[in-house]
Amino acid sequence: MRHVALLVALGAMALAACASPRPKGPPPAVINRVLAGAPGAAQPSAIVAAEIAFARAAREQGQWTAFKQFAAPGALLHGASGPFPIEPWLAGQTDPPQAVQWEPRAVVMSCDGALAVSQGRYRDPEGKVGNFFTVWERQGNGQYRYVFDAGGDDVPQPPPKKPVADEGGIVVTAMDAVLGMVASCPRGGSEIPPPPAIPLGEEGKSDARLSRDGTLRWRWEHRADGTRYASAEYFYEGRWLTAFEQSLLPVGDE
Repeated sequence: MRHVALLVALGAMALAACASPRPKGPPPAVINRVLAGAPGAAQPSAIVAAEIAFARAAREQGQWTAFKQFAAPGALLHGASGPFPIEPWLAGQTDPPQAVQWEPRAVVMSCDGALAVSQGRYRDPEGKVGNFFTVWERQGNGQYRYVFDAGGDDVPQPPPKKPVADEGGIVVTAMDAVLGMVASCPRGGSEIPPPPAIPLGEEGKSDARLSRDGTLRWRWEHRADGTRYASAEYFYEGRWLTAFEQSLLPVGDE
């Protein structure tokens, strides 16, 4: 899939990581330059910026406070028993002393930029690492807010990595790029063919949703063994491709 990839360069993230083991991401001026350089309405860098702001708010304002701030109305969290509305649940949560930190690794976006899915990695305060899958929708005010979120620890956990230091003792811990994918737009009034049919399981155990322009589909499944599966597909140059898929193994109550 390298031939369909758009690399959203954010080299300043690595520089930010050098100054602190908890990187705060690039300054607004850097983000603005990246956004300005992305063509068309669909700009994966806008989702990268939203993820950076989301993670920063979690660190500085509190984890669940940030989840409230960045949630779209009706947003879902895929928990141990299946997806549920996150807003009522958040109302009963207290911010932990230290927030989980995360960074996106890949973003796929519909042609019109109204829908996007991000996938990335996180680390919790205890040092456990895992993956997340987040669906973003552009709101009426132009801001992106998440409508679906799922995350889970690696099973088993990888062995701890030794930090890599240069001769000056500066430790580099963060990414320097995010893989971005953008769906093809309809040409000459042609219609986008529907994505491949998929079997939907028992009601309440799976769902699939298509972007309003018909170029991006995301779906989730809650499998019998408790595994939470999610994937994103997009239309590119005449065919549907899988951007990424993720299986989160059950690790107990969440």
